Amino acid sequence: MQITRDSFRLAEVFTISRGSRSEAQVLTVTVERDGHTGRGECVPYARYGETLDSVTEQLEASGGEVSALPAGAARNALDCALIDLAAKSQGLRAWQLLELDAPGPITSAFTLSLDTPEKMRASAAKNATRPLLKIKLGTADDMARLEAVRAGAPNAAIIVDANEGWTADIYADLAPHLLRLGVQMVEQPLPAGEDDMLAEIARPLPVCADESCHDRASLPDLKGKYDMVNIKLDKTGGLTEALALRDAARAEGYTVMVGCMVGSSLAMAPAMLVAQGAEIVDLDGPLLLAEDRTPPLRFEGSTVHPPDAALWG
Repeated sequence: MQITRDSFRLAEVFTISRGSRSEAQVLTVTVERDGHTGRGECVPYARYGETLDSVTEQLEASGGEVSALPAGAARNALDCALIDLAAKSQGLRAWQLLELDAPGPITSAFTLSLDTPEKMRASAAKNATRPLLKIKLGTADDMARLEAVRAGAPNAAIIVDANEGWTADIYADLAPHLLRLGVQMVEQPLPAGEDDMLAEIARPLPVCADESCHDRASLPDLKGKYDMVNIKLDKTGGLTEALALRDAARAEGYTVMVGCMVGSSLAMAPAMLVAQGAEIVDLDGPLLLAEDRTPPLRFEGSTVHPPDAALWG
């Protein structure tokens, strides 16, 4: 097992309510056996107490055993690398190995970074022909941003991600305007651990759990508060748990969103298997990059195609 650090420049500075970045810093795990090689990528996330150093240390201490790692970025990279290795060793595609249906193209949301209303309107206008826009919000002054984006992209479907940035009062004030502006879903409006109020206030449009939902162990705490779960491989700890979470969430009546951290095509490729049939897909990481893996995932506008075996799986 080899662990390397890779950095990919972003096409533009990417901002959410917690801060900004100009590059995607990732860890790549490469596993080799009998002349075959598998790869996986993860994005250590500070919100969950992860750094490049801490995740590297976790991987080194794991001895290459997925079961030795908790849900999180380290286990994700190793799990995906081992699945890639197993598929290549057996001459199969990953979907065949996992006894899944062959994946097809999906439509991804395209994310608009948090910015001034004027810049967000310009960004929305630039991407107005995309079928689904995701708006990063999460401040007390978001009404002007919402109006600006809708003005810039009058016909696009819109979802909103507050990244834990609102209070219950702010969300209650904004909710009628979200409906008026045709927003179809709001993601994580309140901080994880401080979201019990969602069970007590009206939810006039679907609310999706992101930071509040990591793996199947999260599901009991979501009851009555959320309508949808955002499955990200860096939260679940890999493709294996992501598929299990998808099935468990659906069995409990949740709709499914499949999302990503800001990473390369190698991080998105295994998530394509989870995204099949999901109500919302947000795997636009490569569209936000100025540089990517070779070969990359193939995008046609907002349509993303399954990976070639040379990339993953």
